[in-house]
Amino acid sequence: MSGENCLKGLKILDLTQFEAGPSCTESLAWLGADVVKVENPGAGDPGRSSGRTSPDKDAFYFLQYNSNKRSIAINLKDPRGLETVKNLAKQADVMIENFAPGAIERLGLGYDVIKAINPGIIFCQIKGFGTGSPFEKGLAFDMIAQACGGLMSITGEEDGPPCKPGATIGDTGTGMLMAISILGAYVRRMRTGEGEHLQLAMQDSIMHYIRNAFTYMERTDGKPAPRAGSKTVGGGNPPIGVYPCKGGGPNDYVYIYTSAANPEHWTRLLKVMGREDLIGDPRYATPAARTDNREEVDAIVSEWTRKHDKHTAMQMVSGATIPSGAVLDTRELADDTSFQDRKIRQTMKHPAIGDYTMSGWPVRFGGEPPPVGPAPLLGQHSGDVLADWLKLDEGTIGTLKNDKVIAG
Repeated sequence: MSGENCLKGLKILDLTQFEAGPSCTESLAWLGADVVKVENPGAGDPGRSSGRTSPDKDAFYFLQYNSNKRSIAINLKDPRGLETVKNLAKQADVMIENFAPGAIERLGLGYDVIKAINPGIIFCQIKGFGTGSPFEKGLAFDMIAQACGGLMSITGEEDGPPCKPGATIGDTGTGMLMAISILGAYVRRMRTGEGEHLQLAMQDSIMHYIRNAFTYMERTDGKPAPRAGSKTVGGGNPPIGVYPCKGGGPNDYVYIYTSAANPEHWTRLLKVMGREDLIGDPRYATPAARTDNREEVDAIVSEWTRKHDKHTAMQMVSGATIPSGAVLDTRELADDTSFQDRKIRQTMKHPAIGDYTMSGWPVRFGGEPPPVGPAPLLGQHSGDVLADWLKLDEGTIGTLKNDKVIAG
């Protein structure tokens, strides 16, 4: 069994760029779909140059979101180029785009046009804001979606300004929701032959990911969910959050969580810390009491965690069956060879960059995740795709290349 064979035969025409769309199609490529990335012959996906470290090599950012795909570079300003894309769309199971609002329609490749030539197509669009939104025509990147979708409002210190989370939930989070929806539509299409028009807004996606915050609002007389720093929405009951550890570095912290649903967590933690004298102390005996004395509780825990490095603290607390996690930075994670041993991080063999290690699809199929193949060079597969999908001969492909309709 292998994850790379799950979607074998699924043809995806990918007109996406940057991250939200490419992360979606990459996940499907890892599962075996034939993802053909349509790019302009000049610069290609703008992500190719985002943070580029060499003028003649694609950016690592591009490699991260375009593994296992094929690239075809087509001049859409040439009528033959536009017709080529339409012909590819006739053969596709899925077509996806995340251009600026209205751009795909102006190109003459909107849903109505594509559906007319391929009624069973699953046509997918990712935008910043949804159809009917007052901001429908507004441009959006990950951080804009996080701001407008409510995530920033619940992120940051309790008395501080809103803060952008480090994870690109607006981009990749949206991509994952679209990928799941594509799979659902594809299963139905296999049963009925029915196509679909999928639309997903990044703002709407963020709202999906903060559902807990809405439940907090609804149980507190409609007050907006507040920021809670490193705690959970609503603050939780102490001890909860990050506590400083020995070393004093920017990430020398351990996260400790004692659940209100399990009163034994607090008792176990007191034993780990050697503070059995506080077991049963009415100031800390219940979640409500600890909440009233939050600063004292945090001081007690911090006094203990400062005596240990974060790894030791995590081992001791977790060993007592209390949820705990050391705050690990990207360097520590990259240096942990167990991720490569388990193939969670894999080495991409790239023809221009060389060996590049990155995180892949983390789900195991038959014991291991799907393999990470190279992100394509611009137009690398132009000829191969036209031969595979449209059955064009070498002479016709050569003419298209000579006339600069395609590149590669």
